[in-house]
Amino acid sequence: MDPVTQYASDVVAGKIVTGRLVRLACQRHLTDLDEEGSKRGLRWDIPAAMRHLEFFPDVLRLAEGKFADQPFVLQPWQQFIQGSLFGWKRADGYRRFRDAYIEIGKGNGKSPMAGGTALYMMCADGEIGAHCYAAATSLDQAEELYRDAVKMVEASPALSQRLTLSGKVKVFNIAHIPSGSFFRKVSAEHRGLDGKRIHFAALDEVHEAVPLVVNKVAKGKKGRAQPLIYEITNSGWDRNSICWQHHEMSRDVLEGHIPNDEWFAYVCGLDEGDDYKDEKVWLKANPNLGVSVGYDYLRAEVAKAAAMPADENLTKRLNFCVWTEQATRWMPMEKWDPCGKLNLNLEQLIGQECYGGLDLALTRDLTAFVLVFPPTGGRDYWAVLCWFWIPENDRQERVKRDHVPYDAWEKQGFITVTPGDSTDHDFIEAKIKELSKQFVIKEIAYDPSRAVQLVTHLQDFGPKDWMVQYSQGAQSMNAPISFIEKLIFDGKLAHGNHPILRWNCANVVTVKNSNGDIKFDKAKATGRIDGMTALANAFGRARFAPPPFKVEDMLMVYSPTGRQ
Repeated sequence: MDPVTQYASDVVAGKIVTGRLVRLACQRHLTDLDEEGSKRGLRWDIPAAMRHLEFFPDVLRLAEGKFADQPFVLQPWQQFIQGSLFGWKRADGYRRFRDAYIEIGKGNGKSPMAGGTALYMMCADGEIGAHCYAAATSLDQAEELYRDAVKMVEASPALSQRLTLSGKVKVFNIAHIPSGSFFRKVSAEHRGLDGKRIHFAALDEVHEAVPLVVNKVAKGKKGRAQPLIYEITNSGWDRNSICWQHHEMSRDVLEGHIPNDEWFAYVCGLDEGDDYKDEKVWLKANPNLGVSVGYDYLRAEVAKAAAMPADENLTKRLNFCVWTEQATRWMPMEKWDPCGKLNLNLEQLIGQECYGGLDLALTRDLTAFVLVFPPTGGRDYWAVLCWFWIPENDRQERVKRDHVPYDAWEKQGFITVTPGDSTDHDFIEAKIKELSKQFVIKEIAYDPSRAVQLVTHLQDFGPKDWMVQYSQGAQSMNAPISFIEKLIFDGKLAHGNHPILRWNCANVVTVKNSNGDIKFDKAKATGRIDGMTALANAFGRARFAPPPFKVEDMLMVYSPTGRQ
């Protein structure tokens, strides 16, 4: 049995510990071998797979660490990946797979493996003028993978005689002159990705990549007979990123939801219910455990995460392939979601006292308005209502840029689209005036640096001093953010499962000042947080509300011109 099929058989039989998605990748190989692949014109070419696998130990030498100057011996899991990519063929004889997505824990040797693949594609793939690239958002990001390839060329007697390295201070080009082929690093900087005819491209740390890089690389393979885009990454945190899209694409392909014979996926990770502190499951995210990744190293990382909880997400992501929703978690979403089960009856809130928070858009932000209602009338928890706006002319661009379904949210009534290139504040003004006739809005807190005209109009409409400037600094924001956090952990914030507010909450990253006060950090947030900023503004004033009161104690009179 060839090593690719052997590995797949051992994984499916439970002889090798892996996560569910790796097992599905192995089952896919075995299923396609068992006549299913041939029905679609696929062919398993063992000599082609072995030719590629033998290139690594026969030609390549590792250049660093305890394996320096030793042949590059592929481990069984690496043989499965590399052999699959080069052994499966289409009916026309060209390679089946054009895209490879490999998600794996830190330190498992993914960069050297990608560098070795680039060298094979450049000088041993039979392609004249094979243009190969290490691609990233910046040149510095592309450097690590490219550097591995350079060092392997220098360490290999066979390659050092056949390939030409150019550059006095730093190698900028590896060339195979007889075939007119090369391997270079390239980035989105200075339009470096434009106009490329890509035979091979390796993208490292895709969880940090911007969509522009991935999309331009994908377009660059047009016109090539059998190109390969080779994505390697740790797990990420942003579930609106291009990396998460490819993670989900891989899952859909492996689970059979999306038929795609050109997409290869090897996705490591813990299964649902696994405890990352349990050493028995570490192999699921670290197939090179005991080779390039040591047990002592992972034990130290787990201990560090226990001692410093702020680092726990980073450890889960990088070492155990657990996707988290933000880089530095402010709010665990497993705490946020149960609050959505609290009763939020709009009719019961009519006529009740509340406090507003307004976060007005500058350019790319959302505009958000939030009302918070103190406990009253037998309700022992706070209630939240929220509204959002975006401009019509920017809607589709926002869908692409933010990777969220603004168009679907509009149809579902969760967001309002206003005419023009920027959010029309007249719509917001009209909505707030309408709401002031339904609810007793005591105050509206807003960022004093934005929309003076809107604030002036509202101030003239409502009761005296109901528009309140609220500073966005940590000293002012610390109390309401801490109050919101306590309410959520106590299960006392009814937010109605509003999808945009949940998305905003999942994106929140906080920063501390020298006194330990916290505020939301828009610059470091993984996406829009405008609804949460509006919520914090509202609670900045609402926390001064008097103790709960009875509805029958309220006396309100309404007039056609507004609230009196």
